[in-house]
Amino acid sequence: MPDTKKFFENLSGAGKCVAVLTSGGDAQGMNGAVRAVVRMGIYVGAKVYLIHEGYQGMVDGGDNIKEATWESVSSMLQVGGTFIGSARCAEFRTHDGRLRAAQNLVKRGITNLCVIGGDGSLTGANLFREEWSGLLEELVQSGKIDEAAAQAHSVLHIVGMVGSIDNDFCGTDMTIGTDSALHRIIEVVDAIMTTAQSHQRTFVLEVMGRHCGYLALVSALACGADWVFIPELPPEDGWEDLMCQKLSENRADKKRLNIIIVAEGAIDSSNKAISTDYVKDLVVRCLGFDTRVTILGHVQRGGTPSAFDRILASRMGVEAVLALLEASPGTPACVVSLCGNQAVRLPLMECVQMTQEVQKAMDEKKFEEAVRLRGRSFENNLNTYKLLSHRKSDSELPHSPFTVAVLNVGAPAAGMNAAVRSAVRVGITEGHKMLAVNDGFEGFSKGQIKEIKWGDVGGWTGQGGSLLGTKRTLPLKKLDKIAEQIRIHNINALLVIGGFEAFECVLQLCDARSKYEEFCLPMCMLPATISNNVPGTDLSIGADTSLNAIVETCDRIKQSASGTKRRVFIIETMGGYCGYLASVGGLAAGADAAYIYEEPFDIRDLQANVEHLTAKMKTSIQRGLVLRNENSNDNYTTDFIYQLYSEEGKGVFDCRKNVLGHMQQGGAPSPFDRNFGTKIAAKAMQWISKRLREFYREDEGRVFANTEDSACLLGMRRRALLFQPVIQLKDETDFEHRIPKEQWWLKLRPLMKILAKYKTSYDVSDSGQLEHVVRLRAKDTDNSTI
Repeated sequence: MPDTKKFFENLSGAGKCVAVLTSGGDAQGMNGAVRAVVRMGIYVGAKVYLIHEGYQGMVDGGDNIKEATWESVSSMLQVGGTFIGSARCAEFRTHDGRLRAAQNLVKRGITNLCVIGGDGSLTGANLFREEWSGLLEELVQSGKIDEAAAQAHSVLHIVGMVGSIDNDFCGTDMTIGTDSALHRIIEVVDAIMTTAQSHQRTFVLEVMGRHCGYLALVSALACGADWVFIPELPPEDGWEDLMCQKLSENRADKKRLNIIIVAEGAIDSSNKAISTDYVKDLVVRCLGFDTRVTILGHVQRGGTPSAFDRILASRMGVEAVLALLEASPGTPACVVSLCGNQAVRLPLMECVQMTQEVQKAMDEKKFEEAVRLRGRSFENNLNTYKLLSHRKSDSELPHSPFTVAVLNVGAPAAGMNAAVRSAVRVGITEGHKMLAVNDGFEGFSKGQIKEIKWGDVGGWTGQGGSLLGTKRTLPLKKLDKIAEQIRIHNINALLVIGGFEAFECVLQLCDARSKYEEFCLPMCMLPATISNNVPGTDLSIGADTSLNAIVETCDRIKQSASGTKRRVFIIETMGGYCGYLASVGGLAAGADAAYIYEEPFDIRDLQANVEHLTAKMKTSIQRGLVLRNENSNDNYTTDFIYQLYSEEGKGVFDCRKNVLGHMQQGGAPSPFDRNFGTKIAAKAMQWISKRLREFYREDEGRVFANTEDSACLLGMRRRALLFQPVIQLKDETDFEHRIPKEQWWLKLRPLMKILAKYKTSYDVSDSGQLEHVVRLRAKDTDNSTI
């Protein structure tokens, strides 16, 4: 109800001073977080300061602490690293150093501090906060500040954001920089795989992660590595023979290459380091394979931030300012973080303590405890990797009388192949016979169905498009033929991977159950579409890859105008009637406006946008970016908007337009989509196995399922992965425009407007609740997004 909503207009920053610093190791996306803090701070009327060179700059003061303007952070969203610098600071660890830092803050009236860094940086900030009143007392006694200044600045508020490529901080699913680091790793692995295949080589890759194996584990999942070494799960004694046996089996199975991933902190069960050279020498000695070592090093920290990190950093930066505005003297220092798809606030020291407990558990060789403390996201990744990496021999497989068919429906989406691979391998592990259907339901009706084995899906994770082939054809006119094929092949369950058409297909099969008993079988649908327009899920496989393609192109387009006169780009995105790509792509690319169907606009809005851009272009800002969803309006076309902006901007800026087209649908899947597809497909197959056993009628020797909950869509909702009956999702769907009636990402649109200097209303009903870390262990937080 409207009256329960809370809007941040009631929160004023007038008279407040906020400072932001980056500390510890740099991470891609830190600049996006700094930009969001600066612009949100200025937006609410606060004075915002940039502290250069981390804690060192705070201790040294002077020009290291500068007031920020709106333009200070212009064009910073796409830049990697941190433009305000970061430094390890020994002085801040001393009492005297913190005393000088306190004096420098009080001098400028700063009592709100936003720290972007790892657990060491955040622990230092908390200590500083706890000592604050004592430090001010000392400064008063030594005459460096007066009593009135001490009274006026008596409380220091701290909010942390975790910037770390290692994703080693407990309490958050993803830290700023992790996704970008995964992009760098996967780019390298994909490149290495082509050369390894040519020469039948084994490659041993070392990735960062001295104390945390997240990067190694997720990159192993995302590229289908043969073996992975991580600090949290040392291999059992005798692992050398097991690994060599597995590599040998894979080669015998016609696999031309092997990939082994080693986290830099990898250890064996005796806490002895496992180095890449040791692994290489072992493979050469035991198997005689041509083996090479590649150490990725600081490549992983560099480069431009991914779309995910830009959105995460922007959301966290805005949330951090809200947390500072709402803080009272008794509020503990908090960390803004991500749980599933939701921003949450957690007490800083609870997170730090749990992070330290992980290391303690590892030191004490309590490795299972360490994995559990890392959280559900890490645990799910590990379990999925174990499930997919160990191929059981036929004698080890459980006996299952069931046959499961997998098919793709609708337009291709990057990550579909990773989902198929995962489903096939988990199905085989469960003992089922797995069938692959080519060309969707059209191929199904023609009998394009064949058995698919473990080795058939090798190397599929990194492939874009749909290797099974996919069509938009709905089953309605071919029900007889499809039912016949189900009988011929004795199919007991269906896994349908696709977009809105896949949802419609499963609905049509459910409706036909009363007429055809063949469709009375368990069905599961996985959402896979770049448009992200499927009801029942916040995210779809393929949307992240598409967002990255849009953001990368927008970066290049903006850069094409550098050094020329002021220019505005009008860019058209795909998505049908769903404005997800335009809106979230706009937030990630730093757009000034994004026109979508879900938020109607008229000529007055267009005029206001042009005037707003004209005013901005009269300052030091040189480039503007406007996104338009392809079906946002029948009359206000991309050409119309381009001509309007060209005419109205005469004398101030010129215009260019771009239609991005099918490049948004192509390319290799992003690490996020590979991982998301892999994990939800594994979960779906486990659900199908359970349902097959439930619905098996022993007396008739067949599966019979016609309840609502036997045909489900597996989607991610806020914090959890949920199986939802497709019949129940009908009411949530606008079938005419092929979109859900309610879409979570519409709440992100005000962020884009705020960060582009528009006055707008922002619903903060979901914000402001300080939670506790233990609550993340609830039964259904099976939400690991990456």
